[in-house]
Amino acid sequence: MKSSYSGAEGGQCIEVAATPTRIHVRDSKDTTRTALAVHPATWSQFVAFAAL
Repeated sequence: MKSSYSGAEGGQCIEVAATPTRIHVRDSKDTTRTALAVHPATWSQFVAFAAL
């Protein structure tokens, strides 16, 4: 996934942290914004879809 703040130089702009009950996703270039938190099953479905 690429952050909306990513430039042409690339780099890691999305951070993902897993806990037993939630997957937390945030923009690493703007950590003041609220992270997205989803259920692990939802995250798995998203990753499977994105890999198509």
